[in-house]
Amino acid sequence: MENDDPMQILLVNDDGIHAPGLRAMYRVLKTFGDVEVVAPLIEQSGMSHRITYLHPIMVKEILEDGQHYGWAVDGSPADCTKMGVLEFCTREPDLIVSGINSGSNVGINVLYSGTVAAAIEGAFFGITSFAVSQAQGTPPDYDAAARYAAKLIQQIRERVPERGRLWSINFPDSTPEGPRGVRFAPMAVQRLADRVEKRLDPRGRPYYWSGLNPTRPQTPQPETDLKDIMEGYVTVTPLHFDLTETNVLSRCRELQWNFE
Repeated sequence: MENDDPMQILLVNDDGIHAPGLRAMYRVLKTFGDVEVVAPLIEQSGMSHRITYLHPIMVKEILEDGQHYGWAVDGSPADCTKMGVLEFCTREPDLIVSGINSGSNVGINVLYSGTVAAAIEGAFFGITSFAVSQAQGTPPDYDAAARYAAKLIQQIRERVPERGRLWSINFPDSTPEGPRGVRFAPMAVQRLADRVEKRLDPRGRPYYWSGLNPTRPQTPQPETDLKDIMEGYVTVTPLHFDLTETNVLSRCRELQWNFE
């Protein structure tokens, strides 16, 4: 028997419940099904996969024009996905979308990203999940990115239908011409140039700022998400949360180990 119920979509992010990228994605996704928004009360960028378990998670319903818009969670992006799946969606979501993030999540930024972590949490549940991010080198056009993202998500779900897949979509700097195309690419495993800036407070005590002006490498690794997005392409990367180094594991299993 076919299920005639509309698609249940969970929309999360790390930039907060009032972020413009989240609202742009909401406006597009609600044309495809029932969208439940569960997002952090305040910005949670760079939180990676932090979860809250040492104190209660407070939640506030957000209304717009007297109508339910979503839930603001005083917690991490991963908390938002977990709360959405377990508490706020009327049934298990068919799809989880995290974003649109303000800033790209290419290369090793994937490991720091709260946006990606929220999608990983969805994949933990066995639900196909997408992290969507927008570069900020020019004023971002979130509405255009949301439209492009929805089309890509539809096509990927049709052509790679296995449930529980995890994907990261990154949009290049917004231009009047739009992206040059779409490229499927692996993560660039390449550290970006960064520095820590030391300053003094009014009492002469030192404090530090990190990540103020990270710069992209002059020679990014070829055929990677970092190089492709710098060339103006939308990048799509299938991800996996199993961090096992399988080659080393196989080598170690072939050896004899003892405590003598």
